[in-house]
Amino acid sequence: MNAPTLRLGSRRSPMAMARSGRVAGVITARTGRPVDAVGVTTPGDVSPAQLDRIGGNGVFVGALREALPGDEVDVAVHSLKDLPTGPAAGIALAAVPPREDPRDALVARDGAKLADLPPGATIGTGSPRRAAQVLRLRGDLRCVPIRGNAGTRLGKVNSGELDAVVLARAGLDRIGRADAVTQVFEPDEMLPAPGQGALAVECRADELELALLLGALTCPADLAAVTAERSLLQALGTGCTAPVGAYAAGTRPLRMRAAVFGADGRRVLRAHGAAPRDSAACLTEALRLGREVAAELLRAGARDLMEVTASGLCDTPALRW
Repeated sequence: MNAPTLRLGSRRSPMAMARSGRVAGVITARTGRPVDAVGVTTPGDVSPAQLDRIGGNGVFVGALREALPGDEVDVAVHSLKDLPTGPAAGIALAAVPPREDPRDALVARDGAKLADLPPGATIGTGSPRRAAQVLRLRGDLRCVPIRGNAGTRLGKVNSGELDAVVLARAGLDRIGRADAVTQVFEPDEMLPAPGQGALAVECRADELELALLLGALTCPADLAAVTAERSLLQALGTGCTAPVGAYAAGTRPLRMRAAVFGADGRRVLRAHGAAPRDSAACLTEALRLGREVAAELLRAGARDLMEVTASGLCDTPALRW
């Protein structure tokens, strides 16, 4: 008897459908189950407003999560950095597949790197974290809030409306546009968002057999790393739109560095830590690591800095799609 087809829910954007297609292929290869992709439109896909004005944390996730208990889909795939840090009733995080490139990338006209851009050049990004770090590297540039899918953003560079944009390297890889990258920022230049480059695969919590089946997709080391990063974000009491960077990697021990940025990039609070050397990919230690690094940032004044940064961004108009 043939196994029933799994319905895999995804945002409708080209990038989201591409990453979900990869997950679907892995599910079929590992389990033999056929998979059909189901596109779901989220508020973040249709509104040109800044994310903090339309719900911020979880704006790309809610509609997909609603489709699970509504029995519209069996599995949902998210960019893990978009996932709220708190649990969702009736939904289980079933898998974190091997993480792709977590770094940020510059796409500029004429192959330019950040150092090549003229003073006053406009850099498009919808991320306060990216904007702050661009300004920290080049305080003479101008960061412009921008929304829209990756193709729309790249088009604004090609048309001359912007001099450059900063996007996730993994996302450009997924849509076959790695050729557009003119510079990749290493984590010591630009800290990624917590969970960047990783995917989250969710299913209904009562589907235990399916959750176990999907769990075979998980990379334990990457799960530990993103668990530490998201633990930090939760302990800071903020979400994916905050000016927070964090990156964890390694085993025996797992190490993490994190930072909270002021809007203009001039003020930054940094902290780092490591799990015990013999803990390998232990999730309990990863959670503790995130909380300990967050506590260090909070003692240094991270909460006040995040509030000041948020208030400085709330009235900035975004470039339309």
